[in-house]
Amino acid sequence: MTTTPAQARAALSFSCIGHLYAHVFEPIFYIVALVLPGELGLPYEQVLALIIAAKLLYGVLAPAAGWLGDRWSTLGMMAVFFIGLGLSAMAVGLTDSALGLSIALAATGLFGSIYHPVGISWLLRNAVDKGKAIGFNGVFGGIGPAVAGLIAGGLIETIGWRHAFILPGAAVVLTGLVFLWFLHRGLVVETKADRAPTTAASKGDTIRAGIVLTVTMLCAGLIYQATQPALPKLFSERLDGSIGVAGAAFAVTAVYLVAGLMQVVAGHLADRYPAKTVYMVAALVQAPLLALVAWGSGLPLVAASMLAVVFNMAGIPAENLLLNKYTPAKWRGTAFGLKFVLSFGVSGLAVPLVSLIRGMTGGFELLFLLLAGSAVMIACTATLLPSETPKKAAAPEGAAAE
Repeated sequence: MTTTPAQARAALSFSCIGHLYAHVFEPIFYIVALVLPGELGLPYEQVLALIIAAKLLYGVLAPAAGWLGDRWSTLGMMAVFFIGLGLSAMAVGLTDSALGLSIALAATGLFGSIYHPVGISWLLRNAVDKGKAIGFNGVFGGIGPAVAGLIAGGLIETIGWRHAFILPGAAVVLTGLVFLWFLHRGLVVETKADRAPTTAASKGDTIRAGIVLTVTMLCAGLIYQATQPALPKLFSERLDGSIGVAGAAFAVTAVYLVAGLMQVVAGHLADRYPAKTVYMVAALVQAPLLALVAWGSGLPLVAASMLAVVFNMAGIPAENLLLNKYTPAKWRGTAFGLKFVLSFGVSGLAVPLVSLIRGMTGGFELLFLLLAGSAVMIACTATLLPSETPKKAAAPEGAAAE
């Protein structure tokens, strides 16, 4: 079924809102984790470990969510995402024990795993200018941690950490009810075909790109996943010692707000220039910035962190366009699901890595040097992607590729 422009706009709106929600609760936890040791009587490293199951489920279950979106219903899966994520977040705020926190957080990972394979493939089916749409959508995912910093910092200081989960969770449930109303009224509709079909890549290029992107997405995910839990603690230690939780949260907000907004620019660049080139440059620039973060302090630390996150996120629209280019539309949800196994599942091991390195070294220097090396690995491996210029006219998507 072909969508109308109004239905496509509704799809874009819900996809963007969903992207924000998908990225808000994990960073809320990282801010809350600064006060939970006093609440639970556990050291910081053990508190941080409570989210490991959630992170693994967030990535590992993504292929199943994408497959269900492809084979059952994209819209049905989006409804489950909104309602399930919201209720799970509220449960986090209502629990009283470390075990209860771990289980409730795991539920947010389970339902949160739905968004990326389902919501982004849905967005791409409804988009004409795909890079622009991905960049705009990426703003919402990018500013999720910024919004999280504002929510968590403000609510912790005023009415307590529990409300940092309960109130946003209630907002997500309400969004889910509005989505169901749109679905009932036919304002959003199911579609399995692209509004703006692309050409199909050759079988050889598809396999080659798949292998290369497996490596680069794993490394990029590792950088993103390790930076999020590290920055709040890093800022609380290396900025003015009196800034407190609210000050660290504000610094995190500034970093992710700027980085998120820059995804609009990154999306335009990925539409205008070869996605491969944008992807490589974004990775290459990250390396020295991450090395600066390893030893930075004060405002230079915030500036280097901001630029490192900007370029990490700048690669996302190009990465998604590359994956979209080498995946048939009918399998796109499944493909994006496999991507997020790497980006959020396997790379989710970054959290215990942060905890381990912090425990062994007492700092974050080694961590950010390893992340700088990962950025170099992305840039070098991405050179092996197929050329952006086709050697012969490509067949329409859906045609047999030889």
